[in-house]
Amino acid sequence: MSEMRLHDPAGHRLYLNAEERAAFLAAARRQPARNRTLCETLHFTGCRPSELVEITPARVDLSGGTIAIRSLKKRQNAAGKVKLVYRSVPVPPDYLDTLNTAHGIREAQRSRKQAQVPIWPLSRVRVWQIVKKIMIEAGIPDAPQRSPKGLRHGFGINAAVNGIPLHMLQKWLGHAQLSTTAIYADATGKEEQDIAARMWA
Repeated sequence: MSEMRLHDPAGHRLYLNAEERAAFLAAARRQPARNRTLCETLHFTGCRPSELVEITPARVDLSGGTIAIRSLKKRQNAAGKVKLVYRSVPVPPDYLDTLNTAHGIREAQRSRKQAQVPIWPLSRVRVWQIVKKIMIEAGIPDAPQRSPKGLRHGFGINAAVNGIPLHMLQKWLGHAQLSTTAIYADATGKEEQDIAARMWA
């Protein structure tokens, strides 16, 4: 398994910085409802495209303010069998209101059948194409961070900059090992300046 990192061998960032994340979110909010909510879900949960396309209305807790995401990295139980692992990620109430309005989440939850239908019945490749198109519209440079993975890494960096404990971030991102999550504590540039500013204050 390759080691996760925040820079490529040439030293280029692999994550969206705060300015790029804000530009992406603003561009997403100018899109049709399906694409807007798709992008907002990636932005606010840090999930992978392959995890996003599995989200159903049943996994949205409108009153609790969370979305349950199935972690797709294979894990095994004591008997060596693959086990299902879900994680609940807290999300903003305004985003949940938009999701509910756009996709009729509360109504779908009243039907056992409809509650199990994916909200975004798309392939992960199609999700990647939608995200990249909106990133281009947002003016994000043609660089390694312009990808859904860059958005996921940006979520991790943003959480670290804002003082989210690593064990909580580990849970939200679905990492099996805390050592994987710890890379986000190694932020650089403006993000590192933001962390240092809290110390200077």
